[in-house]
Amino acid sequence: MKIREEAYQYYFFFVQERMNIFWKRYEGISSRLTSDEILARHKFTNVYRAQDRVSQFLIKNVIYNTEHKFNEIDILLRILLFKVFNNIETWQFLEKKFGPISVSNYKVDAITKALANRIKDRPIFSAAYMMTGAHEQYKIYNSKHERWLKMIEQEILKKKKFEKISEAKSLEGIYNILLGCSFIGEFLAYQYTIDFNYSEVVDFDEDSFVKAGIGSIRGIKKCFPQANKGNFENCIRYTQQNFEKYQEKFGYNEFRNLFGREPKLIDLQNCFCETDKYLRVKMPELQIDNTRIKQKFTKPRGEIDYFFPPKWNINKYIKPCNTKNSKETTLF
Repeated sequence: MKIREEAYQYYFFFVQERMNIFWKRYEGISSRLTSDEILARHKFTNVYRAQDRVSQFLIKNVIYNTEHKFNEIDILLRILLFKVFNNIETWQFLEKKFGPISVSNYKVDAITKALANRIKDRPIFSAAYMMTGAHEQYKIYNSKHERWLKMIEQEILKKKKFEKISEAKSLEGIYNILLGCSFIGEFLAYQYTIDFNYSEVVDFDEDSFVKAGIGSIRGIKKCFPQANKGNFENCIRYTQQNFEKYQEKFGYNEFRNLFGREPKLIDLQNCFCETDKYLRVKMPELQIDNTRIKQKFTKPRGEIDYFFPPKWNINKYIKPCNTKNSKETTLF
């Protein structure tokens, strides 16, 4: 497949430079993190999805909360409910009001009422994902959050889809189960599948399945001008298979991975989305839909005590000062 190398090189630049920024912060450096004006001025996610603040909270406080004992269905419910809102403050509000979230205290009417009061003066959904909440079956409910809560109750809990997810034979199998739920399209189904896979309930190789999201498709099209609906995922796999080749070719071969963990397909998919954003400024002539980067860089709200799924076997490499409070909420 034809590659637009003048754009593709910035994919590998982004991967290396964004990771360099992470390592500088990790080492305690807080100024002059990059000489690249685009990365310094605008907000970009990390190279690895699990590095980001919300994913870190999900892993540490929602999935691997050691203060309470949860069964497998509880854990999957906790993951999905957190990700529907994808908002740390909303989750903390719910747990403060109702206690540790589990199937036993998942009371839709009570949660709906509590969130209806909260939304009067602050957002309860993250702006990271587009959550439509539009479906004929749920039009009888007034609010988007009530529609989502009802859908989880009626289509997932009552139909025992969490049990099916725990028994699935592959990431793609989990993805297909989720895709059958109202409101959950291809993008969210893949994202939630990866979130479930952070837990011990399911355990599949993240390189076994990938689905390109809308943002990553824009980035892929800029780098692979002949890419189409049938081969977006092949472009991501091609990038992984030829990662070192193009690092060497473009001169970005000083990439330092995450404590020995190489980027997985989900991470490379995400980096195409970020490359799309980067190229809106660097190569504006490659306009595809969005023309500017909406979010500006702001100083992080505090250090993160990094903690990754124990099955990755990389937590032992994290400096003690970054793991001492792994049971606490130290994100603010």
